[in-house]
Amino acid sequence: MKLSMRVVLLTVGILIGSVAGLLYWKFVGCESGSCPISSSPYISTLYGAILGGLLFSIFRIEKKDK
Repeated sequence: MKLSMRVVLLTVGILIGSVAGLLYWKFVGCESGSCPISSSPYISTLYGAILGGLLFSIFRIEKKDK
């Protein structure tokens, strides 16, 4: 089964966004709990995955005709 490049780009975007969200929580996140996104590693990772998926979904790869 062949995956389309669009699915591969979306998956890569979700993975990169997840890692970025987790790193954001680790190094920047607030400990008081008053920050809705960065107070929990789960929410921060999910938010990063959504943003990464949206960011990478705008790219298009066109095939060149020979």
